[in-house]
Amino acid sequence: MTSSLRPPQLVVETREIEHVDDLLVYASPDVPLAWLRRGDGIVGIGSVGGYENGPQLPAGIDREGMPSPADAWRHIAATAEVDDPVGLPGTGLVAFGTFVFDAQSSGNSRLIVPQAVIGRHRGRSWVTRIRSRFDLPEPVVEPAPYGPHWSATLGPGTMDPAAYQAAVRAAVDAIRAGELDKVVLARDLVGTIPVGADVRRLVRALAHDYPDTWTFAVDGLIGASPETLVTASHGVVTARVLAGTIPRGTDAHDDAEASTSLSHSDKDLGEHRFAVQSVLDALGPHTRHLRADPEPFTLKLPNLWHLATDVAGDLADHASSLDLVAALHPTAAVAGTPTDAALEAIRRLEPFDRRRYAGPVGWVDGEGNGEWAIALRCAQIGADPVRRFAAYSDTIPVVAHAGAGIVAASDPESELLETRVKFRPIVDALA
Repeated sequence: MTSSLRPPQLVVETREIEHVDDLLVYASPDVPLAWLRRGDGIVGIGSVGGYENGPQLPAGIDREGMPSPADAWRHIAATAEVDDPVGLPGTGLVAFGTFVFDAQSSGNSRLIVPQAVIGRHRGRSWVTRIRSRFDLPEPVVEPAPYGPHWSATLGPGTMDPAAYQAAVRAAVDAIRAGELDKVVLARDLVGTIPVGADVRRLVRALAHDYPDTWTFAVDGLIGASPETLVTASHGVVTARVLAGTIPRGTDAHDDAEASTSLSHSDKDLGEHRFAVQSVLDALGPHTRHLRADPEPFTLKLPNLWHLATDVAGDLADHASSLDLVAALHPTAAVAGTPTDAALEAIRRLEPFDRRRYAGPVGWVDGEGNGEWAIALRCAQIGADPVRRFAAYSDTIPVVAHAGAGIVAASDPESELLETRVKFRPIVDALA
């Protein structure tokens, strides 16, 4: 219901429908909008508006005076009329979001309110239609067959392997000099995909190969993240912290040894403690009964092991998931610690703009509930700063990033290997 006598800006209606087997077939082949895990999730169609901020906005807009994403969303939700008898995660009014890693980025942060949402949760399916006061064409809510298979190849970007190792050495020197405790350094790969490619195939490949991750597609950012930034659901707040990585073994024996090595690595355990503490410090003011596992566990993914810690608590104020995202980002797991020093080191040592890589990505509903991950194992399709492909009209640029946490004990060659392992999901899916 709207909170005033004014006409609602958005009218939202959710209805349960027969079981949907594949949500992704409803998404746009060119710019899919999706949030999936083990087949469940939501897919958006079209757009009735939302929120956007960043240097790429049209001239004349006062960016400094714009509301925060959380405040803007509160206004949108308060002026919407919602009819949702289904009441499942992802029903009613929702927006998909993707935000830049660094406030100084040249990219834009966005919340996208779709015209329609197809969703599925624990065996139940639904459709939500969202109408604005502006007369927009009704979206087509019908499955569309997947287009032909396609492939892409990624190659070195602005920072090649030698340059990355040099950056790691510079970071280690800064850490040993006492300038900071940890910094996460990334490198980039660039490539192209054919114009007209059905991008849903990339989303589908990631969802199939990495079912336990959050598979996302928001405004051209597509990936499969293993790291939950924060989930807020009816007063319960959870997060999963990942920091500390080792490649999977080549056989069962090597794999067990890799897991054991990671769980006893002083370097990785120290890096992990920085990341967990940064999450506890950020969530503490908004929660009560906040708790974290006393020791990390090893999380197995198809290509690597992570050290992982689950954090949970009860919401103690009226913060929405977007407020919690703002409090948490950037965590030590993707920036470093102390945060300000780590960000300055990243700006100095990385010769590119991360844009949305390692930024928050996810969705929020009208009550402020939502699921947010860190945009890892991902690529930005189109809207890319790499200009070497600008002259090609039959291809679309792609840029991907992967990073590693650098501490005093870091070895440049080992950190380079870690980025190669982390690139594998997106590189394999594009190929």
